[in-house]
Amino acid sequence: MRRLFLCLTCALLLAACAGETTPDLAPAAPYQTASPSLTPTLIPALTEILLPTPTVVIYTVALGDTLGAIADRFGVSLEALMAANPDIQPTALTVGTQLVIPTDSAQPSEPTPSPAPVPVRQAHCWPETSGGLWCFSLIQNEYAEMLENLSAQFTLLDENGDELASQIAYAPLNILPPGASMPLGVHFPAPVDAQSALRVQVLTAIRLLPGDARYLPVMLENTLVSVGAGGHSAQVSGRVMLTTLDGLANTLWVLAVAYDEAGSLVGFRRWEAGAPLAGGESVVFDFLVSSMGPEISRVEFLTEARP
Repeated sequence: MRRLFLCLTCALLLAACAGETTPDLAPAAPYQTASPSLTPTLIPALTEILLPTPTVVIYTVALGDTLGAIADRFGVSLEALMAANPDIQPTALTVGTQLVIPTDSAQPSEPTPSPAPVPVRQAHCWPETSGGLWCFSLIQNEYAEMLENLSAQFTLLDENGDELASQIAYAPLNILPPGASMPLGVHFPAPVDAQSALRVQVLTAIRLLPGDARYLPVMLENTLVSVGAGGHSAQVSGRVMLTTLDGLANTLWVLAVAYDEAGSLVGFRRWEAGAPLAGGESVVFDFLVSSMGPEISRVEFLTEARP
């Protein structure tokens, strides 16, 4: 009897299983996983010119500067300048220190430079294989005067327009001649989304007053650009001469700016002379500039000399 019960139970289980159908499974198709691409992802240039905030002026201390001279140049009192920068030691200024200029307290008898609206001609990023991003912008001087103290805020945005990361970039030279373009760049370390949108907002851009004697005239001669076999580096050389006869340049810079075939900024590097240069004399420069993106097609130069 017990054996008959077990047989009936098994028969019922088999009948229940037979009523269920198992869906056909298609064989798995082979696929290739996405791999990091060495081709940089271009982010389109800005279609809107972002203007600087008129109440924010930041000055970068240069060699030979004093607080009194900076206050006179910007038309503010020394007391107001010191109050705006309480952590600064007036007798121990360091080259490269950022000073806040209190523009709203300028003396009415002195002309006060204000941030000039300048266009951002390029804004894009080049991804690294490590997951970081090199982001560049190109700022154009459309004025008849030189521009000084360029800086900009670089901000990465997600697809919803929310901020992912932000950095301030300062120009590699203090001045930008009329009609020329200045590169600015920052590095966002990994991890960062290579598809992020880039927003560049100019923070400072000051039009130089006529007769400013803090910069000396220089001229480039015999410049030579030799792009390497791989196209991602270029050896640049030439001669830079101080054209004034009675000056002495204690600081002399040459900036090499690299562009790809499409005209996009891909890298830049600054060279500095190792010794002062007297008026009428010249010195040879020779250094390497590298691309953070596509191959280098051409290199342009900017120079600066200060007493």
